[in-house]
Amino acid sequence: MYRPTHFKEDRLPVLHQAMAAIGLANLVTVGADGVPQASPLPLLLRADEGPYGTLYGHVAKANPQWRETPAGSAALAIFMGPDAYITPSWYATKAETGKVVPTWNYATIHARGPITFFEDTGALLDLVTSLTDRHEGGRAAPWAVGDAPADFIQAQLRGIVGFRLTLTSLEGKWKMSQNRPAADRDGTADGLARDGAADVATLVRAGGANPPG
Repeated sequence: MYRPTHFKEDRLPVLHQAMAAIGLANLVTVGADGVPQASPLPLLLRADEGPYGTLYGHVAKANPQWRETPAGSAALAIFMGPDAYITPSWYATKAETGKVVPTWNYATIHARGPITFFEDTGALLDLVTSLTDRHEGGRAAPWAVGDAPADFIQAQLRGIVGFRLTLTSLEGKWKMSQNRPAADRDGTADGLARDGAADVATLVRAGGANPPG
């Protein structure tokens, strides 16, 4: 990923916090035939497994991506945070020189490493239980895997394949107008807030320093 210095985000705790908050990522793999495939999937981060953490998720057994991906081959998980179109009309520089063009602000994380797949029902049950608890935990009446009949859950587990992505690198990019003059950043944040993109406006005001999510 192209990352000019002012857009780089390499702090591991910040990246982990953002990945956990975003939750969904595009899993990109390349088959033995050289054809890339991608699936949007909710992923579970276990930050204490390995130097950069380990991602877990599952795909439908009918999804050919897992069958066509060689075990141990390189995979990429792309997390996308808040994003928004940036119009030059928000820049003070527009009135001063007119030398401005549109752009797009965004936050993203690229997580790479070797991927392996598993079909063990015990490991799959642990994975889906952890994923469910992660996303149901804050609800007033959280749903739990144990709320469904055990035989039904076992049938569901037979229809999925789990995967483990052991991270060997993490790259974060917070493109939030850090390369613009202060007056342009202020105008951008105000414009984004008026347009209803408060999450991007907050990151612009923070100079990209805060984790998205």
